[in-house]
Amino acid sequence: MKKVQLLISIDRIDQREKWNTILRGLPYAHVLQTWEWGEFKQQTTGWTPERFAYQDSSKGYRAAASVLTRHIGPFAVMYVPKGPALEYSDPALVEMVLDHLQKLAKKRHVIWLKIDPDLPLGTGIPGAADHPEHPDPDGQALKNLLERRGWRFSADQVQFRNTFIHDLSSSEDALLAGMNQGTRRKIRQAEKAGVVVREADLRNTDLQTLYDLYVMTGERQGFTTRPLDYYKTAWQAFGQAGLAYGLLAEVENRAVAGLILFHFGRKVWYFYGMSSNQQRDAQPNYALQWAALRWAKSQGYALYDWWGAPNQFDESDPMWGVFRFKEGFGGQVVRHIGAWDFVAYPFLYQVYEKVIPRILNFMRRKN
Repeated sequence: MKKVQLLISIDRIDQREKWNTILRGLPYAHVLQTWEWGEFKQQTTGWTPERFAYQDSSKGYRAAASVLTRHIGPFAVMYVPKGPALEYSDPALVEMVLDHLQKLAKKRHVIWLKIDPDLPLGTGIPGAADHPEHPDPDGQALKNLLERRGWRFSADQVQFRNTFIHDLSSSEDALLAGMNQGTRRKIRQAEKAGVVVREADLRNTDLQTLYDLYVMTGERQGFTTRPLDYYKTAWQAFGQAGLAYGLLAEVENRAVAGLILFHFGRKVWYFYGMSSNQQRDAQPNYALQWAALRWAKSQGYALYDWWGAPNQFDESDPMWGVFRFKEGFGGQVVRHIGAWDFVAYPFLYQVYEKVIPRILNFMRRKN
């Protein structure tokens, strides 16, 4: 079959509003591809962002890729977090964008180039009667194309590969009806216990409260938290840009739980959740999520992404308990294509995979 040639110009975008406007109009646009996320990663972890927009002379912008580059000694790596954003049902467009990114990686002599499109491989859980599996043809096609091109399914899945998504087109009554009986009961229980949910001030007054709750959650659940300045930078920057929204649940005017949503394009993402060790029987997390779903719907968003589901859908997976909580609210399991690596220099890639993790583990143990 003859390869279709597209007349596409590749523009580097250096203006925040222009970039976010282009991105917002594309399929599979993700908040991790926004201008703000690139700036945040540069400020906090040393990644340098570049924004490439692919323009068709007759159809306008067809694709976008925010490419982050990080130097590790004399070497460098490149990452397109939850991108590129484009219409994956157009094979010629997909090929053209991959061609450009691969040439860029070779020109820069990077160890690897990682992409992680927000593209479903399918919905549902293989073999599960309560979540029947439905393959996504575009996701399956991209997986096959990447394999033919020699890309490797990454051992380092930076973001959650699977998630749980709510369709917000239904009425509030329908959303409630779609929850299981236990979840509805706990939402009512929170109301009877006097749980009050209010908007959190992400610019100043509530930041310390949210952070303290987040640290407490990390200690209880066994995940590592960063210093306050890291989250303050993210929460304030996205809040000021109108891309983040926080909620706090209080009992007798005392904050006992909170969450922070990021939102962009058609989607809202539940990025951060935190709760106290007190008043857990009042079920504040159920009140928070119900308030978050209603807020997202009231703002006109189409989808609520719970940001994370197990890799293995059984009790052996560490996310199983969290998944059961999310599952109670209804919604659908979405399995994404995941992160894939283009390897221009296989030897350096092997060194990176085998040696660098040992060095990092040694440094962590020493610290």
